[in-house]
Amino acid sequence: MNPPTRRTCGILLHPTSLPGPHGIGSLGAEARAFVDFLKDAGQSIWQVLPLGPTGYGDSPYSSFSTFAGNPLMIDLEALVADGVVDADELRHAPASSSKVDFGAVVAFKLPLLARVAERFNARAPAARKREFEAFCESQRWWLDDFALFLGLKKAHGGKPINEWDEGARRRAPEVLARAREDLAADLHIQRVQQFYFYSQWTALRDYARSSGVSLMGDMPIFVAYDSADVWAHPDLFKLDANLLPEVIAGVPPDYFSATGQLWGNPLYDWKHHKETGFQWWLDRLRLALSTADLIRLDHFRGFEAGWEVPVGHTTAERGQWVQGPGDDFFVAVREAFGSLPLVAEDLGVITDEVRALRDRHGLPGMHVLQFGFSPFDERIYAPHNSVPNSVTYTGTHDNDTTVGWFHNLPHEERQMVKAYLNTEGSQIHWSMIRAAYATSSRTTIIPMQDVLGLGSEARMNVPGVVGASWAFRITERPHAAAAAQLREFARLYERLPAT
Repeated sequence: MNPPTRRTCGILLHPTSLPGPHGIGSLGAEARAFVDFLKDAGQSIWQVLPLGPTGYGDSPYSSFSTFAGNPLMIDLEALVADGVVDADELRHAPASSSKVDFGAVVAFKLPLLARVAERFNARAPAARKREFEAFCESQRWWLDDFALFLGLKKAHGGKPINEWDEGARRRAPEVLARAREDLAADLHIQRVQQFYFYSQWTALRDYARSSGVSLMGDMPIFVAYDSADVWAHPDLFKLDANLLPEVIAGVPPDYFSATGQLWGNPLYDWKHHKETGFQWWLDRLRLALSTADLIRLDHFRGFEAGWEVPVGHTTAERGQWVQGPGDDFFVAVREAFGSLPLVAEDLGVITDEVRALRDRHGLPGMHVLQFGFSPFDERIYAPHNSVPNSVTYTGTHDNDTTVGWFHNLPHEERQMVKAYLNTEGSQIHWSMIRAAYATSSRTTIIPMQDVLGLGSEARMNVPGVVGASWAFRITERPHAAAAAQLREFARLYERLPAT
């Protein structure tokens, strides 16, 4: 799928934020109900955050693997139907609330999924076991390394790869062979979890397609150092002789943070990637496009130049821009896929060179209305300054909700917003949503928190702050009134799906 050529609209909501039992949103009945809501609301796109398994900080942008799925999203009711979970085992699930308690969910769900793996061969239906074998064979190019990585991580007490034994860290063949035997049960657990995640995600994608809803995924440009990706492919990254990062990723000071953001990810050896024809990236995109119709390419500007910070710095202020792969990367992607089903996340420190790279390859950028009302800037993000080849948002997962943002604005800016939108502010979320729908952008996507008119307590992420992020959940299915209002805006501004 190419980026839309007609006017469309959609909603941003990560699956973990769905309502339902067991303490966290899942890929089951509530996900299908949300697709039904999108269809009723005249929406064409469901945008999600990265789907990978999360570690420290619970961030979807810091994962143990760029290929694996998050087992915490697995729908347990479907496993009851498969006979590998007993219904009474679900009685001890964490209580549902407006926040995900990731610690409680992990403590409940991962041991249960381990028991599922132990029972799988004896209790799963024969057809499911055949599907499992086919999945393991077709995905072994990444699945075997991922399972072994987590098995070795567990064997090393959960320590990061730089603290593993030398043989395991450097992938000595005899050490890996012995680990595959000694850790066979742990590897089976990981394979079963990934099988159920991808089976359920594929079923959800099929359901969305049958409802006329496209899925928009999200691909972080960087991977975590403590990941199967770095462990299995250290040659793809700027590491020293001890397999430690020489430089780490971040961004300089911007709207989101006065000291910049020090992400800490290892940086790519782009020269080596180019020599391999960007094969690792093409594999990554190929798998991502099997899960979604369109991919938001996070930190697009890193493909033009990346902010490199020497290891040891505590903020991102003292870094330098280093050239990225540029046109070579996008030419390789187009040659491999025939199109560029990508959206460029082009926020932050964006130069003319970054815009030129985006435009040469016809990629839509992002237009965030919350950035459009400062009396001190050029207001390039004001609604009237949108361009057709873009995606307009009221805000993103990194922004405050529209209600929270509005109430926290300085008086002068709040008055400007009220005058621009011709509102007294009591329904600021609907005023901003309407403005987003009215823009010239071919696509507009609204965070679900804004549809519900929620305040700062519902914010998904505060950039640069660890803890208290990523936990937002809606507590009940959205009401028909919200669907009707969205559908009316979609009708007024010609964003309804084609019939």
